[in-house]
Amino acid sequence: MLNHRSRRILFAAVTEYIATGQPVGSRTLSRKYAIELSPATIRNVLADLEDAGFLHQPHTSAGRVPTEAALRAFIEALTDFQAIPRGRQQEMIARFEEIFSQSGTSKADVLRETGRFVSEITGATAVVGSSPADRRKLQQLRFIRTRPDQLLAVMVFADGVVENRYIQADADALGESELTRIHNLLDDVVEGRTIQDVRELFFRRLADGRDEVDELRRKAFDLGKQAVNDLARGADGIVIEGRSRLIELAENEDFDNLKQLVVVLEDRENLVELLDKTMDAGSVTVFIGSETGEFGKAKLSLVVAPFGDPDRPGGTVGVLGPTRMDYARMMPLVDATAAAITAALKKASDDGH
Repeated sequence: MLNHRSRRILFAAVTEYIATGQPVGSRTLSRKYAIELSPATIRNVLADLEDAGFLHQPHTSAGRVPTEAALRAFIEALTDFQAIPRGRQQEMIARFEEIFSQSGTSKADVLRETGRFVSEITGATAVVGSSPADRRKLQQLRFIRTRPDQLLAVMVFADGVVENRYIQADADALGESELTRIHNLLDDVVEGRTIQDVRELFFRRLADGRDEVDELRRKAFDLGKQAVNDLARGADGIVIEGRSRLIELAENEDFDNLKQLVVVLEDRENLVELLDKTMDAGSVTVFIGSETGEFGKAKLSLVVAPFGDPDRPGGTVGVLGPTRMDYARMMPLVDATAAAITAALKKASDDGH
């Protein structure tokens, strides 16, 4: 546990490092942060913080650089966020409403446009991910005959999103009246349930054999299982916009780090895992350096927050940046962005978009 003096000096060192990117010395802290201690005393505290794993000295004659442990302590102390001005918040909501209300726009285009705007308002590389399908609630499941051996499964989610997928089935053997009864039966089963719950229910019902005496139920659950099986958000449900902002920052670092950055930005599966963890957290989450998995190799951090509501989770939004990003600015900004997206989605849903 750090005492008050150590915390004050450590947080001053973190603040200075975030601002300059340079190792921090005792004289700088004494001069710029009104710490009423002599440089020698500050130097001794810095040495103690280094021994405790909060700082490291890249060169013998240089100052010290905060470790991930120091950044984590600094972030956890950021409890008083500076509120985003109400006027700015309303501007953000209006822009997101405009994006979400565009008719005929594909889900991928909506994600990209959202990412571009988030990158613009944060000045950072933006990450936007749609909600994992397993968490989304189904409203309706319908089947349309397309070929003698194929049906089109149409899934309508509670958030208004409609997804289609083809499944193999003896479509010719299903008359309109039978399909109608299957739809009515499935309405009682799927409405308001998450994809994960529906998938597990179909599996249990087909495995226990109770529905073998009811051919219609067996057909309905078999078709339903095919429709939702393996339905999940993959890497194509995530967009990264504003990559050039990171590249520009990396150009000031060593060339190896720049090459590593280019490689890790293509690792979408790593992002899927991180964004899923954020959905579980339910609030602004910060992953620092090594906590980001592969992104840690490029010295990156991720500040991200979920948007949507418990009944209709929408997804996640955040920013990727260097480990020395301005967390005090980015955390409230990402939080406000997620809130603005949630408000805009609700408006679009209420308006029938």
